[in-house]
Amino acid sequence: MNQYKVTGNKKIKLKKFDAEDTSGVENREQADQETDQLVQKIADHQMRLFVDGTQALLVILQGMDGSGKDGTVRRVFGRVNPAGVFVHSFKEPTPLELSHDFLWRVHQQVPARGMIGVFNRSYYEDVLIVRVHQDELLPARLKSQKDLWEWRFELINHFEEMLVRERVHILKFFLHISKEEQRRRFIDRQQTPAKQWKFNSGDLYERSFWDDYQKAYEDALRHTSTDYAPWYIVPSDKKWYRNWVIASTIAKTLGKLDLHPPKIEDEALLNVKIE
Repeated sequence: MNQYKVTGNKKIKLKKFDAEDTSGVENREQADQETDQLVQKIADHQMRLFVDGTQALLVILQGMDGSGKDGTVRRVFGRVNPAGVFVHSFKEPTPLELSHDFLWRVHQQVPARGMIGVFNRSYYEDVLIVRVHQDELLPARLKSQKDLWEWRFELINHFEEMLVRERVHILKFFLHISKEEQRRRFIDRQQTPAKQWKFNSGDLYERSFWDDYQKAYEDALRHTSTDYAPWYIVPSDKKWYRNWVIASTIAKTLGKLDLHPPKIEDEALLNVKIE
């Protein structure tokens, strides 16, 4: 999905990216059928990744509230062996985590070789929500640092480069929804009893900072999309299209890995007659 890949270091305006785009597929039925096939491919690739045991894949999902991070996980990784994939959501830092650098709590959650790891929100929150609410969330010792965000972008790039050099492949997806689509999804949560547990006053509070978040995302996407750890701006107003784009990108990436399951240690066992 190269048309959604962030390249270069040009300024990004998210308003110019169509959150309703569905190019590449004729209709939802076609997309759903292809997504089913892609999801099975991901499951098959994961098995080979696990057996090979020399590489890992880290998938990062970021997006505004209601953009579909949970739904993406369920749809795209629904057939993957649970033993070979794990999902981690980064919540508000604990006092212990705050006493360290902002990446300290991240490294131990990086997938081991042979695994697929999914970050449902990630360390990028430290250049997104912390930036939008820096008066409340930024430690006093950092508030006077003028180049703080540029410095954090650089640290993130170095961190991701180190992971890639250690054969942890990284795919980063920004689930791009329109403000109107978020409104519709919030109303759906509000009015559907089975979804009401997802809805809280914090959602409405954060929605009031929509423009600030868009600017923070534009800056982060621009400065941290690299050849080794690219960002994809995924149109996500149509859930079925979002799933198709992400599944396509992951399946393609896994398919390019040079995976070689280890040979049996005792080849004589291959000729043993099993009664």
